[in-house]
Amino acid sequence: MSIVVTGATGNLGRLVIEGLLDARVPAGKIAAVVRDKERAADLAERGIELRIADYSVPETLRGAFAAGDRVLMISGSEVGRRVPQHRAVVDAAREAGVALLAYTGILGGPDADFELAAEHKVTEQLILDSGLPYTFLRNGWYHENYTEHLAPVLEHGAVVASAGEGRVASASRADYAAAAVAVLTGEGHEGEGHEGKGHEGKVYELSGDVAWGFAEYAAVVAELSGKDISYANVSAEQHLAVLTGAGVPEPMAALLVDVDAGVGRGRLAGTSGDLARLIGRPTTGIADAVSAVLRG
Repeated sequence: MSIVVTGATGNLGRLVIEGLLDARVPAGKIAAVVRDKERAADLAERGIELRIADYSVPETLRGAFAAGDRVLMISGSEVGRRVPQHRAVVDAAREAGVALLAYTGILGGPDADFELAAEHKVTEQLILDSGLPYTFLRNGWYHENYTEHLAPVLEHGAVVASAGEGRVASASRADYAAAAVAVLTGEGHEGEGHEGKGHEGKVYELSGDVAWGFAEYAAVVAELSGKDISYANVSAEQHLAVLTGAGVPEPMAALLVDVDAGVGRGRLAGTSGDLARLIGRPTTGIADAVSAVLRG
């Protein structure tokens, strides 16, 4: 039996691998599912098994899993193509007879009414229909969705969004990775028990402890950077123009604007406390995330 992490060379996947090693899971008990063997060479050097597979090539997934594996299925990054990709992963996991399939979905699950959530909802149903033991890790927004784009904020002196007074209960990517580690290892307040049996069939609504508004975010950036930063609450049309003008492809820009509309409806503001309970500590604050980026 191995703990298997798909998308292991991505930002979240690498953090999960590091978290497993920090939790003293032997490297030989960890398998990384990756498309590019060269990008994962450093993982292999540490004794982690590489399983080469591509979500878009179903036949490659047949060797990705084995009976008894505990699998973290990190959602694909190709919006619009994820349903067939995820179906291929679920089918391979079912055929292999994995012991657990944990899936990184989106906060709110069926109640998430913005377009970016649609493929996640279909995927959750595919997993339910498969009959596999599962855990749904419904991840909220990452701090990094904002802090990785601080440069234009600092340059123009404005946080631009079309979310109105909506609030976001974000947390760091590392926090979400730690929650996945807790589930995969059977640890965490919510899942104590032999080999993590307490996590099976569970749905975790994962988000930060505090929901913040964009005016508050602008104030945090201003305080920590020493610059004058304001919140520019623009219309959806203006927001779309700003994003496409910055080089974001129009389909993705439209999705991001649609997410902001969801934020305005409160869809990413939930603070269930599940994330803090799983990781056994408070979630990382947005000010800490901004400070880390500004420090370089």
